[in-house]
Amino acid sequence: MAKLTSELLRPVDPAHALDEAALLRYAAANVPGFPGPAPALALTQFGHGQSNPTYCIQASAPGGGIRRYVLRKKPPGVILQSAHAVEREYQVLKALGSHTDVPVPKVYCLCTDANVIGTPFYIMEYMEGIIYPDSMLPGVAPSKRRAIYFSTAKTLAAIHRVDVNAIGLQKYGRRDNYCKRQVERWEKQYLASTGEGKPARYQRMLDLARWLKENVPEEDSSAGAGTGLVHGDFRADNLVFHPTEDRVIGVIDWELSTLGNQMCDVAYSCLPYIIDATLSERTSYGGFQHTGIPDGIPQLEEYLSVYCSFSARPWPAANWKFYVAFSLFRGASIYAGVYHRWTMGNASGGERAKFAGRIANTMVDCACDFINREHVLQKQPSMGFQVSAAPWQEFGREQEGSISTKDQGKFVPSEKVMHLRKKLMKFIEDHIYPMESEFYKLAQSTSRWTIHPEEETLKALAKKEGLWNLFIPLDSAARARKLLFEDGSLVSPGSSNDLLLGAGLTNLEYGYLCEIMGRSVWAPQIFNCAAPDTGNMEVLLRYGTKEQQKQWLVPLLEGKIRSGFAMTEPQVASSDATNIECSISRQGDFYVINGRKWWTSGAMDPRCKILILMGKTDFSAPKHKQQSMILVDINTPGVQIKRPLLVFGFDDAPHGHAEIVFENVRVPVTNILLGEGRGFEIAQVREARSWKTTSLHEANRGSRTRNGSDGREGLK
Repeated sequence: MAKLTSELLRPVDPAHALDEAALLRYAAANVPGFPGPAPALALTQFGHGQSNPTYCIQASAPGGGIRRYVLRKKPPGVILQSAHAVEREYQVLKALGSHTDVPVPKVYCLCTDANVIGTPFYIMEYMEGIIYPDSMLPGVAPSKRRAIYFSTAKTLAAIHRVDVNAIGLQKYGRRDNYCKRQVERWEKQYLASTGEGKPARYQRMLDLARWLKENVPEEDSSAGAGTGLVHGDFRADNLVFHPTEDRVIGVIDWELSTLGNQMCDVAYSCLPYIIDATLSERTSYGGFQHTGIPDGIPQLEEYLSVYCSFSARPWPAANWKFYVAFSLFRGASIYAGVYHRWTMGNASGGERAKFAGRIANTMVDCACDFINREHVLQKQPSMGFQVSAAPWQEFGREQEGSISTKDQGKFVPSEKVMHLRKKLMKFIEDHIYPMESEFYKLAQSTSRWTIHPEEETLKALAKKEGLWNLFIPLDSAARARKLLFEDGSLVSPGSSNDLLLGAGLTNLEYGYLCEIMGRSVWAPQIFNCAAPDTGNMEVLLRYGTKEQQKQWLVPLLEGKIRSGFAMTEPQVASSDATNIECSISRQGDFYVINGRKWWTSGAMDPRCKILILMGKTDFSAPKHKQQSMILVDINTPGVQIKRPLLVFGFDDAPHGHAEIVFENVRVPVTNILLGEGRGFEIAQVREARSWKTTSLHEANRGSRTRNGSDGREGLK
């Protein structure tokens, strides 16, 4: 039966008791936002799983409020070398959570000091969701079973699509000769867990090891396609599903993860079709192909087709026999270790572990029978199962037409992007289009330099729906998360604040959303994705100090203020920024700014509070080292907004483009960005991405005339 995460909790096994006082001291000092002072601590243990002891920490603050966390630690006693590596679990979870859309729990801290609670451990977020410990999914409707299995296949594909070089995991393991090394490793683990006073060895296991060594696929010897991040224990009961939706919200138990041959993960996830390895006493351990596939669960061939489609991997028939046999072999070695720990009294799964020895031998028998079959998988998937042509189509079609592989080639939006596109379109149709005439009416009135109150209401709704700050790229979000959340000094951690950092999209992925937002001149600002704020926030994300981010970035991310960008000047050809004449002169603890800027986008907006200004700090330096960027509070004495400028006859109220005079404007030296003479470094990064995304917004406005819009936005 499906179980909520909370239903898996039980009292802590006396053999796994912890020093709660020491744990409390450590958590209070190292977990951001941990309740305090002196919270009440309640500790329970997860009864599911046979590996590292895992606990739920419930901390209650004296004034009310409860926070729950998960602690995962190495088991006590003597353990095999390299086993139960919680340090590696923490490393991979940290990288995936910070840089990818793979659903994983957020990790808070890692403790390698065994003196704290006896063994190394890490603390991560608690996820209340559903876990399916039985791969047959008893009690689940057939339609949901199908969706659950497809979501499982897609999640595995998402893991295998991760670019390990881009997220700092390029040295997480060796890609080449993975199967060869794994066979040798698990054979050694098996030998270490059996014989010589330990549980008896099974001769067929040794025979199976020999067969595997002799039949390692040739593709395993290279580090090319088909190699990458490997979970190592990918199965349904290591996935946390959403409480009400058939999608994975967390992949857990990463202790066996590494780099290597990813088809091993695929075969391992397919073992329910071959064998039922549930820890229980029974007369038969046959899988779906022996007992019959439960109604709704896809055929093995169909499950593999979904995986291959979403991972862009070839059909695995050529070496399927080896990968399944290896998965059974490895599972047998793991269960032999579980059984050995049970005989010593330190298996985390309790009495169920006593069946592990019998299941280990059953898995060996199953593997030997499997490799002796003449046929184990069709050479090609049946036509009815070939979904690779357009796997994204099931996630929704736009009203005006569908996306096709012919049109998109390699640049097909992911499931995540399609979901966001659908939400954006619905939000714009339901909330923004109906208000456009009101927004335009105000923008053309004598009160045009004010903000319509409904705009702020829609911004709050967009933030609530997760359609907020979508422009923030992966790397900037990772840096911001560390600065804003991890030390708890700028923003209190929490799900609402996590929305401030966007959806973790690449430039290409965000481009698909720009195309949607660009259909309304008002949409980008309602989603907090409008220029010049996007470029200015990226500058602060990448180059701002913690103090600058606290003062200006946080309110920009929250949508409480807006900003302007002051670079262009009326007397020179400012498209070449080496021509600018605005001076930034150091005088003690201040910089004094003098100059005239125009086309300063956003400066007319009544919510504009901060300007990023580009000027020259050293007129004698090399041509591209004269310029600097500095933060200027728009209310600083000497900042004079002269007039709004027209774009093809329109002033673009209420945001506009201003001509501004800076006359002896004094700002603190701490307002400089990155350092003197580094303005071009910042400008190249800012302008490149801002130009691309703004162009996508603008290009799509001209294609639509609605509610009083005459298409002029597309002419800028």
